[in-house]
Amino acid sequence: MRIFSPVAVLSILLSFFASGSHSIENFRQAFPIIEPDPGHTKLRLSREGLEAIERITTPIAAVAVIGPYRSGKSFLLNQLLSLSCYEGFGVGHMRDTKTKGIWVWGAPVELDIDGVKTSVFYLDTEGFESIGKSNVYDDRIFALATVMSSVLIYNLPETIREADISRLSFAVELAEEFYGRVKGQDVAFEPAKLLWLIQRDFLQGKSVQEMVDEALRRVPNANGDKNIDQVNQIRESLAIMGDNSTAFSLPQPHLLRTKLCDMKDDELDSIYVKKREQLKTVVSSIIRPKIVQGKSLNGKEFVSFLEQILEALNKGEIPSTGSLVEVFNKGILERCLKLYSSRMSNLGLPTSEESLQRAHEGSSKAAMEAFDEQHFGRHHAKKSAEQLVEEIEKVYKNFVLANELQSSKLCEALYIRCEEKMDQLQVLRLPSMAKFNAGFLQCNQSFERECVGPSKSNYEMRMMKMLGKSKSLFIKEYNHRLFNWLVAFSLVMVVVGRFIIKFILIEIGAWILFIFLETYTRMFWTSESLYYNPVWHAIVRTWEAVVYSPVLDLDRWAIPLGVIATILVLYWRCYGKRKRSRWALPLYNNQKDQRRSE
Repeated sequence: MRIFSPVAVLSILLSFFASGSHSIENFRQAFPIIEPDPGHTKLRLSREGLEAIERITTPIAAVAVIGPYRSGKSFLLNQLLSLSCYEGFGVGHMRDTKTKGIWVWGAPVELDIDGVKTSVFYLDTEGFESIGKSNVYDDRIFALATVMSSVLIYNLPETIREADISRLSFAVELAEEFYGRVKGQDVAFEPAKLLWLIQRDFLQGKSVQEMVDEALRRVPNANGDKNIDQVNQIRESLAIMGDNSTAFSLPQPHLLRTKLCDMKDDELDSIYVKKREQLKTVVSSIIRPKIVQGKSLNGKEFVSFLEQILEALNKGEIPSTGSLVEVFNKGILERCLKLYSSRMSNLGLPTSEESLQRAHEGSSKAAMEAFDEQHFGRHHAKKSAEQLVEEIEKVYKNFVLANELQSSKLCEALYIRCEEKMDQLQVLRLPSMAKFNAGFLQCNQSFERECVGPSKSNYEMRMMKMLGKSKSLFIKEYNHRLFNWLVAFSLVMVVVGRFIIKFILIEIGAWILFIFLETYTRMFWTSESLYYNPVWHAIVRTWEAVVYSPVLDLDRWAIPLGVIATILVLYWRCYGKRKRSRWALPLYNNQKDQRRSE
């Protein structure tokens, strides 16, 4: 076994710390500051790169280059820093992206900006649209670079596409949103200077500034096309950039792109070298210290701000291409749900449960057919279809509850109306079984016809009990009240027949009726036994025929007819004396003749 001496151990430790100190102090290299998580969907901080920034005590400015992958961002940064590929940011010549996350060049460029010593860091970002990543990840990188940087170089090959404008607009909106979540929604977001850098091989035609101005100009939309409106809304969302944008063109340095790292300036295209130097001047002229809430940030403050923004970005939900499809399908879902609701509203409540169920099935089928015709994407459409079914069921439950409520209100009103009708029939001036039965039947039929919905069965039971109770009570009182009426009527007719009309047959009939009613109840001890007598039934039939018929309701017209009869009698008594002998009974005429003969 080999034993190390204390001197050897000490020398090894010293050499280790010396090498570690040297690696930390050597900031002339690229460090990662933001790294992707294993799922490549969220971001995390890298302490190694943050140390390079935290050590700066002067105001900080950051220049970030963003753009599609394999578009030459890392090579461009090396050119701006006057570094070779082997000294500066790693440049990949493979198909996959070289830079992962966001990297910083550890040695800032010191500039005097308006008399303020400013440390300028250059940031290299992972290119978007590479395979194996979600759009949410690209959007986070873009938004974070927009928030961090003082100058944002949007590196695009050849020309500006509508997708490039949409992506920038989306990144600016995300930056505003998460800046507001960290600093407060009432704190104004101060955007970076935007430099549109178009790398292309041809220089004829429009200048890049004209190209950018034309690309950002509102599109005429005289016909009110919704798609054009959306295009213009994207341009309006970039208004926050205001006059912060600058356009610059840069030709390709050489046709052999894979050999660029091994070429000197004299081997590169002379126009490119000239434009590159102009670009350095342009970038230097628009750099300003990073300002947050009116205050420039030093290294530690910049890192703290970065940590807050990154935490908000990772916690917050960010729309993606998939979620945009869901938004599209959600719009269709809402229209289909509206179609279902409108069809159900046309049904009219209350209605029977069977009718409501049939309407639900028909409306649901129509809504689902409309969704199937308009939806986008198989996978996302499946989720939206399931959500549509759930939403339809929720709306249907509301219709069921509304139908129950309306049915209950309607049947309750009909029940109360019938109850009041039965109460009125109980207190008829002239009791009539025929009139009661007619009212009873009419009330029962109107309830059966008009009361609909789920509450009908419950109210039918209540109606049967109420109607049965009313009929039982009416029948119980009917014979007794009719007996009293007939007794009073017989005595009245005795008086009328003897003293007013003086028609003896009326008087005799009235006496016969009175004697029958009184003697029968005395002979058989109870009045109830009278009600089973055939004579009583004949009297009741006669009474019913007189009191109530489809032509005449004597209970309603008793008073008017009584007044008319009284007037006729008075008229006859006052003006009909001359004709009285014609109307008098023979009994009274014989008595007068005897008096005259005497």
